[in-house]
Amino acid sequence: MCRWTASAVHFCPEAALSTTATTAASAGPHFPLPSAASLCLACFTVLLVTAGTVTGACPPRVGHEPLQVLASGINCSWTLERHTRSYNHLEGDVRLRRLYSANKFFLCIDKTGKVDGTRRKNYADSLMEIRSVSVGVVAIKSVSTGLYLAMSKKGTLFGSVKYNPSCKFKERIEENGYNTYASLRWKHSGRQMFVSLNGRGKPRRGHKARRRHPSTHFLPMLPS
Repeated sequence: MCRWTASAVHFCPEAALSTTATTAASAGPHFPLPSAASLCLACFTVLLVTAGTVTGACPPRVGHEPLQVLASGINCSWTLERHTRSYNHLEGDVRLRRLYSANKFFLCIDKTGKVDGTRRKNYADSLMEIRSVSVGVVAIKSVSTGLYLAMSKKGTLFGSVKYNPSCKFKERIEENGYNTYASLRWKHSGRQMFVSLNGRGKPRRGHKARRRHPSTHFLPMLPS
């Protein structure tokens, strides 16, 4: 570390060099001495590297090769910038799943548009294509019939030929690991309406279902 003093020597490197040379000549054998510019550059380099090590930041770039060599030793990059990656929900993500309810029924949509529950594990109408249409919002489509799961204003579930706002559902993972699906478009008295299958495998009206009730809980299962 260099020590700076407020004197004439500080402002006149040539004077400091002459004084040092005279002292060295009187004390012993002669050794080549560095120039005043080299001494200043060395002190400045030490200060920059020390500051960068303490604060964790890279020293500013200067046009001297020694600084670039020292900087490479503390893992700095002058040309590349690090950008924070985004891990937001990917729009357009598609999953093939069977929605298995906590009441032990698979949600299915037949070719007539009727929504029902079945205990048959590999029933064709129960294989669903779950597509992310925005963050936390999905569209559910029967692979075999091509019909979209939809909910009416009154909370009735049905299969829709065309995709429309009534086919959007908010997907949420509950504390027990099951998913709930609430209509994005419709509410009843300000409360969310959920996709639900009762104890007999029949769909319940959305306004009669509650988030914490097992009839609204579904486990997306991989097709076997």
